[in-house]
Amino acid sequence: MNLPPRHEIEAELKWRAEHKLECFYPSTGRLRRELYVKHLEFFEAGSARNERLFMAANRVGKTEGVGAFETSLHLTGRYPDWWKGRRFTRPIAAWAAGQTSKTTRDIIQFALLGAVPKYGTGLIPSDAIIDTTPKAGIPEAVETIYVRHVSGGRSEITLKSYDQGTESFYGTKRDLVWLDEEADQSIYTECLTRTLSTVPGEPNGIVLFTFTPLWGMTEVVRQFLEPGASATKFVVKATWDDAPHLSPETRAELFASIPAYQRDARTKGIPQLGSGAIYQFSDADLLVKPFEIPDHWPRAFGLDVGWNRTAAIWGARDNESGVIFLYSEHYHAHDEPHVHSQAIKGRGAWIRGVIDPASRGRSQKDGTQLLQLYRNEGLNVEAADNAVEAGIYACEQLMSGGKLKAFTSLSQWYQELRLYRRDKDGKIVKQDDHLMDAMRYLIMSGRDRMKAKPAPPKYQTVYQFPGQADQQWMQ
Repeated sequence: MNLPPRHEIEAELKWRAEHKLECFYPSTGRLRRELYVKHLEFFEAGSARNERLFMAANRVGKTEGVGAFETSLHLTGRYPDWWKGRRFTRPIAAWAAGQTSKTTRDIIQFALLGAVPKYGTGLIPSDAIIDTTPKAGIPEAVETIYVRHVSGGRSEITLKSYDQGTESFYGTKRDLVWLDEEADQSIYTECLTRTLSTVPGEPNGIVLFTFTPLWGMTEVVRQFLEPGASATKFVVKATWDDAPHLSPETRAELFASIPAYQRDARTKGIPQLGSGAIYQFSDADLLVKPFEIPDHWPRAFGLDVGWNRTAAIWGARDNESGVIFLYSEHYHAHDEPHVHSQAIKGRGAWIRGVIDPASRGRSQKDGTQLLQLYRNEGLNVEAADNAVEAGIYACEQLMSGGKLKAFTSLSQWYQELRLYRRDKDGKIVKQDDHLMDAMRYLIMSGRDRMKAKPAPPKYQTVYQFPGQADQQWMQ
């Protein structure tokens, strides 16, 4: 086997160390680009969305492979041929920030520049680094990096930290702000303000967010996850399954070291359950893969009605185990009872339900009671018990005892579950909770109305004339 001369190998290794930007996301090999689906989705979304959140598990490459990588592309203008995201054809002014000055130095600075003092072994190529300025009071920390852009001009990026306070984020317009780790709402608002354009026809700048959601369902996270999020926002949720570089052995070792209450956040990028969450159960406790519901299992549905959103949830009970499985959902806005009724009957017109007791009030359209409107459409529904705290307690008791499960296919139900919370005064936040209400109705009142699917009608043959038969149905 003929090997290249040693000096050629050393030169190749040196080039790779100083040009990591060009080595990321190769087209071939074990870690080829096509395997990083979530990462590429995040990059491409930048062509249309100004605010993007890469909410990911630990060790999936959110800091180096997403934040530092895209930031370095914009600073240098050295976009790869496969890049479908936002492009700057001129030098940019940027910020990057982390939790503290020390973590900014140890994580963000290291990702961009590499180890001290050999700057140029990070994502910004060695031959693109023009100069750096030191940060006062933090040994080996850099405050500003000046970067050569392919257009011939000079980009600059200032490294900041959240512990400097909101005031440190006041300033002039920025083309790019990269926030690595979650910031509070006031800092996020200031950063967003700095990227807004005041020139007609000029696009806004970019805000990149990369973090693992260890603080739970915060205001910032809710802005990205709640239904009806701004058209400028985009979120990608990445798990260990989206990181080909993590071997099964590495995953097992990491998993064993993570506290149980943090596992959803650190392995799946799911917001950690905070003190305000109403149903503090992990996915493993609640979710099951969909399966075909046996005909002999009794079923019912809970229905929450309204013009802004009408929602229904179906449950089936395994009488042997006593477990209730939530298996289907309806979640739709701005339609008449007839439209919702058709969708509900499509799951089985024989299934009985319970409905939001507020439906006994009058609809805005013609003054007819909504409850009666749904009955007129052929639904077998009764008004549900709307004791909120008692209903939540009943659901919680079933969940804690393993008696209430939900199919993983219930995406809207799951989204609401993770947003369902109390405020600082302990009051339930009445926002985007339609399926949570429908679930309460089902558990409080729908269990008594559950029935199994009727058997198909039987028939007998009656001979009226020789050689001629007539089928007569028997109920």
